[in-house]
Amino acid sequence: CQNQQMSNSSSITQFLLLAFADTRELQLLHFWLFLGISLAALLGNGLIITAITWDHHLHTPMYYFLFNLSLLDLGSISTTLPKAMANSLWDTKEISYTGCAAQVFLLTFFLSAESALLTIMSYDRYMAICRPLHYGTLLGSRACVHMAAAAWASGFLNALLHTANTFPLPLCQGNALGQFFCEIPQILKLSCSQPYLREVGFLILSFVLGFGCFVFMMVSYVQIVRAVLRIPSEQGWHKAFATCLPHLAVLTVFVSTTMFACLKPPSISSPALDLVVSFLYLVVPPAANPLIY
Repeated sequence: CQNQQMSNSSSITQFLLLAFADTRELQLLHFWLFLGISLAALLGNGLIITAITWDHHLHTPMYYFLFNLSLLDLGSISTTLPKAMANSLWDTKEISYTGCAAQVFLLTFFLSAESALLTIMSYDRYMAICRPLHYGTLLGSRACVHMAAAAWASGFLNALLHTANTFPLPLCQGNALGQFFCEIPQILKLSCSQPYLREVGFLILSFVLGFGCFVFMMVSYVQIVRAVLRIPSEQGWHKAFATCLPHLAVLTVFVSTTMFACLKPPSISSPALDLVVSFLYLVVPPAANPLIY
């Protein structure tokens, strides 16, 4: 009866998520795998947050933005993995309608804010390498707080916009989602009305803005590389690259997994591949970022 056709979203009290495995042994294996990844992400990001909070030598713009990045990573991985772990442990696929809406809002919020923050961190590295004489002036403590607040606020507004446009839609294609978490495109597949085109438009707009952030980051790093190549001493090269490589590695992991999830051809799409790709862009960056830094 849970999969019966429903006339509108008000008659849906829960959604069914896609399971990682059907056999009990594999479900338990996934639970322990998710638990290990969650603990590693919690420990790594927690250590970064603690170190930056208590060590006054790390109260610089670069580490302030890294502090915010760790908070966002903890938020994003805590939004999806606990429910996936619970479903694997208790052999269930259910998530409540309210829980699904909360998951969509929080995940959109954290991922959008992280995209904005990575863009700001690119600007920080650009100023440190290419405009060192103006760095202290343009990136003072107040400016850093304002930029971080803008990243969080943009994520909040983007999440509010998408959630408010998605969940009032009438749904008549059942309640089974083809993902292990609540994802807007999967919910739109259940819609039976034309208003969903408006949310598709918002998704396209978000993608364009995200691509704009990506272009800004790439331009920043082109300028950084050009500036580094003009440094006469080898020691200066090493210092510049040591400053930029961790952020560039984090940026590569985040952008590559996200873009592959968004741009993979429909011809190669399958439930198993979608699960793997989603796992990569939702779970790998928050767990890998502390190791990189």
